[in-house]
Amino acid sequence: MSYADVRGLRIWYEVQGAGRPLVLLHGGYGSTGTFAPVRSALAARRRLIAVDLRGHGRTAGVDRPLRYESMADDVAELLRHLDLPEVDLLGYSLGGGVALRTAIQHPALVRRLVLVSTPFRRGGWHPRVLAAMSTHDERAAERMRGTPPYERYAEVAPRPQDWPTLWARSGELLRRDYDWSAEVAALPMPVLLVFADADAIPMSHVTEFFGLLGGGHRDPGDDGSGRPASRLAVLPGLTHDEVVASPALPAAVLPFLTHTVRAPG
Repeated sequence: MSYADVRGLRIWYEVQGAGRPLVLLHGGYGSTGTFAPVRSALAARRRLIAVDLRGHGRTAGVDRPLRYESMADDVAELLRHLDLPEVDLLGYSLGGGVALRTAIQHPALVRRLVLVSTPFRRGGWHPRVLAAMSTHDERAAERMRGTPPYERYAEVAPRPQDWPTLWARSGELLRRDYDWSAEVAALPMPVLLVFADADAIPMSHVTEFFGLLGGGHRDPGDDGSGRPASRLAVLPGLTHDEVVASPALPAAVLPFLTHTVRAPG
């Protein structure tokens, strides 16, 4: 557990386990603790590097705008600082957007990419979720005081008084439109998409996302030679909030990280 001075930030990261590095990026208003329920299972096979994104957890920095692109640059510079020239990268929700941008902007650093409950365009969220995102501001932050997310933040944040600022900056980010479909289609590394079957993202977007990665376009053949390098997992009986803590997540992720990739026949 340590800080790294990167791009004018003191980024908090935690290391656990041994083996090929797997970097974990949490969701909005979360921290490295988001992965606590599944870290032991992942660390049994991998060297985990869990990171607190800017403004979250033990990493301060909400005086700057939150952008997927700049947070991706933070992650890339952290990996270089830690002398990790190539990693597997797993991001959940907000962290999935950061992970996706890291793979787009710094593809040489990412061997395999795992995106959990992550859309590739802003309109990929259910309309009700988008409406809720539009209300994230200082007033919403005040209403969240006393809730578990606030208590977890206040316990570890260098400046707990920045809670309203985090909500304001997050709201600005979540209201910004984006569509990364062209960049997704050009990703050079294998990607695993993981969604809950009752996610905040509709299945129509899930199948479109997988299609951009080469999935679902043809029968793979009797020997499976026509399957794409990327994979899709829909975990049953779970919601967006539950999927990251489910034992079904490492059960889906670990085989993907170790399977042999071959070009479709």
